[in-house]
Amino acid sequence: MSPEVITSLVTAYFASLQTMDQEQWLQNFTEDALIYDPVGNPPSRAIADADKFFGLLSMAFATLQLTQDSVFVVKNGAAVKWTMQATGKNGKQATAEGISIFEIDESGKIQQVSSYWDDAALMAQLKD
Repeated sequence: MSPEVITSLVTAYFASLQTMDQEQWLQNFTEDALIYDPVGNPPSRAIADADKFFGLLSMAFATLQLTQDSVFVVKNGAAVKWTMQATGKNGKQATAEGISIFEIDESGKIQQVSSYWDDAALMAQLKD
């Protein structure tokens, strides 16, 4: 698979998160894709758990801005160093940084995402 195809898929993943577009986001995944977000938490199933995931996003955040700081593509995978700027529903601002590892299957869909970041620290910044 070409680096351009993988980079385009990763960009679509982040863009759909940023706009909280569940339907667009789902198009990036295989039927059995797993997400470890963050690593250490039990995995979620991208397709089966999407409603819950996007429900939590829309409940917590007014806006999300995601920047792909660095993208490293090797064979059928990519590692992305990213930065997130979030505005909570209460108007408070928060920032987080992380690295996500993407495994892409032969059909050009995401098979697994493993994200390394401190979600608790982000949420603590948004507390009243």
